[in-house]
Amino acid sequence: MLILFETAAGYAIFKLLDEKKLQESDNIFKEFESPDTATQLLKLQHFEKFADVTEALTAATAVVEGKLTKRLKKVITSVSKGMNDSFAVADPKLGSAIKEKVGLECIHGTKVQALMRGIREQSEALLVGLDKKEMETMAMSLAHGMSRFKLKFSPDKVDTMIIQAVNLLDDLDKELNNYIMRCREWYGWHFPELGKIVTDHTAYVRSILSIGMRVEAKNAELDGILPVEIKEEVVTGSEVSMGTEIAQEDLINIQHLCRQVLELTAYREQLSEYLTNRMATIAPNLTVLVGELVGARLIAHAGSLINLAKYPASTVQILGAEKALFRALKGKKNTPKYGLLYHASLVGQSSNKFRGKISRSLAAKASISARVDALGEGEDNSVGLLNRQKVEARLRECEKQQLRQVSGTGKGHRDTKKFEFKKEHKKYDSGADFMFDDSGQSKTPTPGKKRKIDTSEDPVDMEIVPGGGEGSEKRKKKKKHQD
Repeated sequence: MLILFETAAGYAIFKLLDEKKLQESDNIFKEFESPDTATQLLKLQHFEKFADVTEALTAATAVVEGKLTKRLKKVITSVSKGMNDSFAVADPKLGSAIKEKVGLECIHGTKVQALMRGIREQSEALLVGLDKKEMETMAMSLAHGMSRFKLKFSPDKVDTMIIQAVNLLDDLDKELNNYIMRCREWYGWHFPELGKIVTDHTAYVRSILSIGMRVEAKNAELDGILPVEIKEEVVTGSEVSMGTEIAQEDLINIQHLCRQVLELTAYREQLSEYLTNRMATIAPNLTVLVGELVGARLIAHAGSLINLAKYPASTVQILGAEKALFRALKGKKNTPKYGLLYHASLVGQSSNKFRGKISRSLAAKASISARVDALGEGEDNSVGLLNRQKVEARLRECEKQQLRQVSGTGKGHRDTKKFEFKKEHKKYDSGADFMFDDSGQSKTPTPGKKRKIDTSEDPVDMEIVPGGGEGSEKRKKKKKHQD
């Protein structure tokens, strides 16, 4: 039986001298308690040394994925030529690949795993001719390379730093808002007028550190913090303040909170500058197109720059609005038009009517820019600049179309004719009127004169039939019959 053992320095193929011990013994690990017993059980048949760390990493990656490399196939074919022995391998996927491409029967299981542990423990005695320091160096280099491979970590494209930085920036914004709100409420019990006069948070915190108790507002140095007009309002407000008195210990804690706010604000500015520089290095085209904050949030939401590059434009468009999307699909309503791209400057410049079109165009260009950044080389942002110009041209085209429709000179204005109502004013036709005279003959009334209606007879007994005389005779007959 042949045993394939992978090391950091190369492939080792051992021959099991006594196969009965592997089949009969339930605890094969006892055979490797000393180097002498190990050498009596195994014999090194062939050792294929790697040329460098890159080749070792390629071979180790193939073994992890269960693939058979060309070099390993060549080694197995040359060693097993003319032999009918089976191969013992640690990975069942690799065994299947060897059986498929080389045609050798491979075995694996708990006993084989115990055999591999024994070989690893007595590797110095079994692998004759290898330097111990060289083995340790190769093992450390291979371990670092495998860690990078498993974590998808590239020293050139460190998008993990961007993800952590933008998440920390969002957390800092939340904490700063909470701290400043608490500071305003806390100091507002003593000097509530200061919060209405000074609206800027940083200036408000610095004013508290400079003023202290409100009675000392006149002597406070506020020249570098507030303008002259606002400074006078602060002094006037401190004289007529409606706040309560606080102890010196309370003021010490409030000022300590103010210092924390200033430190967090300074660190946020530093982190924002760091994020801008990292985005310009790792994703320059995406940064030019949508900005560093929106680009970093897209990368963080996708998980990595590679994942963002794999997404289609329709997915990039609604990143950050997944809950609204599934809620709309469940309720059979209109799906959202944008997610994180809503905060991009190009979408903010457009009107509400065209934001859906602009976000769709921006998502398509952002997808292209992310692919160039992830798979391209260098820090050139020419693709992002070109895509931004195209989106801006699309935005100007939509604005011109809206202006043409408002002025009525556009092609779309022709369709408005079907909504116009044609009003026809009909005149009264006086020639259609007629009236009866005393003889029972009908005559046309004279224009301009009012028609006289005879009310002497009972209208119930009258039966008027158009035609003149014939109707009057019927009326006379009916009257005689009643008499």
